[in-house]
Amino acid sequence: MKYIDLEGNKVEKETKQDLLLREIYTSPVGRGIMKLFVNPIISKVGGLVLNSRLSTLLIPSFIKNNGIDLEDYVDQYYNSYNEFFMRQIKKEKRPIDDSEDTIISPSDGKVSVYQVSDKLVVTIKNSNYTVTSLLRNKELAKQYRGGYLVIVRLTVDDYHRYCYPVDGCKGKNIHIKGILHTVNPIANDYVKIYKENSREYTVIKTQKFGDIIQMEVGALMVGKISNYHQELEVTKGQEKGRFEFGGSSIVLLLDSHKVKIDNELLINTKSGYETMMRMGQVIGYVNNNK
Repeated sequence: MKYIDLEGNKVEKETKQDLLLREIYTSPVGRGIMKLFVNPIISKVGGLVLNSRLSTLLIPSFIKNNGIDLEDYVDQYYNSYNEFFMRQIKKEKRPIDDSEDTIISPSDGKVSVYQVSDKLVVTIKNSNYTVTSLLRNKELAKQYRGGYLVIVRLTVDDYHRYCYPVDGCKGKNIHIKGILHTVNPIANDYVKIYKENSREYTVIKTQKFGDIIQMEVGALMVGKISNYHQELEVTKGQEKGRFEFGGSSIVLLLDSHKVKIDNELLINTKSGYETMMRMGQVIGYVNNNK
């Protein structure tokens, strides 16, 4: 994978997570394991294990292997691996840009930005989507033609809580269940399997930025999306929810007539780099050139 930070420092590496996912999606053995683990019974057992006291044995090696600095996090005792995975960071470690004219990254992660068109296909958690298939709502997808699709890809070493990127009025949560098709599969970049990840989205109505869609994308297996609120007036930086263990991504859909994306993010994406960002850093501004 190719990463770049906001200071322009470039890193090209493959994480253990990247290597594992490639093995799962490109080998017959990996595909067999995937079919086994999406079984509801296996998934439930996996969740029980990660929520058990026994799973705390996994924590020390995870801290060491991923360079986690516990001084950054609220001091607490963890009763399970999942509790540790959802650990809460100290507020001063994720300062929120408080300008009324900015949109912030809702989480830590590796950011990519794309211009929305009918032909746009993006890969999120090893699944390919158009905006319509991502939302499963053709009319809603039409509203973002010409706009921006922002992907914030979290890896296991990232902070796995997330916030609202703007002030606004949040709508209801729309949940889309993950699906693995094992019959009449459709070819994608890796194997002849067509799968959709579990995901949940809401529309946030704002005065300055128009309607923003925020979507959390979870895993087919153990990963779980935990959003805290239904319809509600929300503020930028307010904690929206958290991911339990499993790969995760957050997607934003933005109206280009209302939002101007930070140009550096667009350049980095076109150059094949994901931009490493933290929750609270600026990804866009009010578009004053409309």
